[in-house]
Amino acid sequence: MAIFPTVSGGSGLPHPTYFALAADPPDLNAIHAHLRQPEVGAIITFSGYVRGQTQRDGLPTATIQLNYEAYEEMAHEKMGQIAHEIWAQWPLVRGIAIVQRIGRLEVGEPTTLVACAAGHRDQGAFEAARYGIDRLKEIVPVWKQEVGADHSVWVEGDYRPTTADN
Repeated sequence: MAIFPTVSGGSGLPHPTYFALAADPPDLNAIHAHLRQPEVGAIITFSGYVRGQTQRDGLPTATIQLNYEAYEEMAHEKMGQIAHEIWAQWPLVRGIAIVQRIGRLEVGEPTTLVACAAGHRDQGAFEAARYGIDRLKEIVPVWKQEVGADHSVWVEGDYRPTTADN
């Protein structure tokens, strides 16, 4: 497990962050506690889970498990990039958490978590959390293998990095 604690000061991240690649499920209460501050009145959290049914060409129809691998050093850097992108678009967001599970995960287990904190729910926190999960899937170096009863497939995304992602 790799957990990257709050980054502040010279890091260029102006608000609390929590970035993690974790074998264990995220502790929602601990993550929210990390993002709470006196000016925060809303924390919007997206949580992804392993689903048992997949209806996409080439993938097993019934998923037994997912296997996740990551390039840990680069994942931390890309999570920081996502935070910068969020703050550029939603400057009222006051904290960001991004968690990606790694290892073998069974149906029903959590896979990802993105949380964005703000003063109020209408200060971009919903939009920022949606953006955060989309970018996590696009640029953070994590690979997923879907395992079914009859075969397994390493899933590749459609996104191709641009120079802005470097």
